[in-house]
Amino acid sequence: MRTILVIGAGQSSSSLITYLLKKSSSENLQVIVADVSLELAKQKINNHPNGKAITLDIFNEEARRKEIKNATIIISMLPATLHIKVAKDCIEFGKNLITPSYISKEMKQLNKKVVEKGLVFLNEVGLDPGIDHMSAMQVIDGIREKDGNMLLFESFTGGLVAPESDTNLWNYKFTWNPRNVVLAGQGGAAKFLQEGKYKYIPYQKLFRRTEILHINNYGKFEGYANRDSLKYKSIYGLDDILTLYRGTIRRVGFSRAWNVFIQLGMTDDSYTIEDSENMSYRDFTNSFLAYNPNDSVELKLRYYLKIDQDDEVWGKLLELDLFNPNKKIGLKNATPAQILEKILKESWTLEKDDKDMIVMQHLFGYEVNGKKEQIKSSMVCIGDDQTYTAMAKTVGLPVGIATLKILNGEIKTPGVQLPISKEIYEPILSELKENGIIFTEEKMSYLGYNPENVVG
Repeated sequence: MRTILVIGAGQSSSSLITYLLKKSSSENLQVIVADVSLELAKQKINNHPNGKAITLDIFNEEARRKEIKNATIIISMLPATLHIKVAKDCIEFGKNLITPSYISKEMKQLNKKVVEKGLVFLNEVGLDPGIDHMSAMQVIDGIREKDGNMLLFESFTGGLVAPESDTNLWNYKFTWNPRNVVLAGQGGAAKFLQEGKYKYIPYQKLFRRTEILHINNYGKFEGYANRDSLKYKSIYGLDDILTLYRGTIRRVGFSRAWNVFIQLGMTDDSYTIEDSENMSYRDFTNSFLAYNPNDSVELKLRYYLKIDQDDEVWGKLLELDLFNPNKKIGLKNATPAQILEKILKESWTLEKDDKDMIVMQHLFGYEVNGKKEQIKSSMVCIGDDQTYTAMAKTVGLPVGIATLKILNGEIKTPGVQLPISKEIYEPILSELKENGIIFTEEKMSYLGYNPENVVG
């Protein structure tokens, strides 16, 4: 029996583990789920005869090395910074490795040893990064096969709440790490290409420069720029492209309202608030506004940021209870970002019966035989429930499919890599389609960069 060791039993591993267990009899597999929480690992196995749950502290070197040595292939669903510990053990014991995370510098430096051992270290094979790479490269390679010249590539992904569970004015709920949502866009200007010109958007302007997207049957969305789109020029072989832009999807209106928090300073994570534990939500909001004993906190904020009382942004702020004098922060020595995260969790946490939604859209502009054309490729995935979320499906299923393809010798090119070759993306996308993760393509006249689509 072949043994798959899954290290990490977090929420995004649910669909992965279930997929592997369903395949376990036909593929002669034992699926070992290792987590610091034995109870969590047991929940994911759900008493399946071909599953085994074990306790594993990744920092316990002896235990970690023992489990990796005894397994046939390794999947690391750990936080990205911890993959490297697993990777070094995999090299020593000659084990293939799959992760859904970005390739770190430390992981990239292992490439020579991985190739020498003939191992496959497949990274970035989740959702974003992952499905975005594979679906984009499939279309780009198809254009190249027609001797087409790529002119434009735009790619957007968003983790959102499904329409039937959309119950707040922000049209948003947390479907992944809330802290990452609060800190999104920080750490430098967003960089991209438009019509051959390098463009930069500083953090304080990021959420006022959005692009409008249309998804068939789901309406209108907006996208704001990711931090660095330029690195995909070389990854996708688009060194001569004129427009290259990657962004994050939200419902229209979210970004303009989120910009209020940025302008106030509520997303700052670099200092702590004095006596934060005893502050009320109203005190917290007021701490970012000028002193005026004659005006209310509400009036000061509206005046400062020029928000009319009937503006939809104002309704969104009121919905979050930001001006409540009776609710306490209750966090000691907290940063503004940590406090904002706590406040948002009260309104944006998924309820028991809520479903999440993943939306992805690519735009490809190209020229073939002197004619300019454009393709719009879109994917929407709705979660089943709070266990088998859309996020868990789109992260876990490609990881599981890739694991079996490597195990069965269908993916065999050695090295530390991401899924941008046909050998990898074709079989994975084909099986994802069988599991309901489907891209629909629409051909249209070439639009190029359309300033009318840009808000702000």
